[in-house]
Amino acid sequence: MLIFRKKYFFSFVLLFVVEVLIALYIHDNFVRPYIGDVFVVILIYCFVKSFIKLPVLPAATGVLVFSFIIETLQYFNIVDRLGLGHSKLARTVIGTSFAWEDIGAYVAGFIIILLAERSGSIKTKDR
Repeated sequence: MLIFRKKYFFSFVLLFVVEVLIALYIHDNFVRPYIGDVFVVILIYCFVKSFIKLPVLPAATGVLVFSFIIETLQYFNIVDRLGLGHSKLARTVIGTSFAWEDIGAYVAGFIIILLAERSGSIKTKDR
């Protein structure tokens, strides 16, 4: 069922801004590769929950599986195979290299979602 939830959408927008700032200004070996990947799972979850009425676990699991699929596509060099290797935006958004550490970061984001929803940090009727 389609719905619009301001709290999730606001969280999505805030996380999107944070992700853009990380991509543009942080070039380290921890925040950009790991914290950015943790945040991206939460960002996608908030986007989905902004518009689709789903219980927490199916929504979070779907986002986690989606993240795993994108990471697997990175293993197969999907950006280059699609002819987008020249695009800095595509290389940043989709990614270009598989890493097991990214899988761990996605799982961490998934766990944070479950903990935040369980603790009631985000108040909604359809948990």
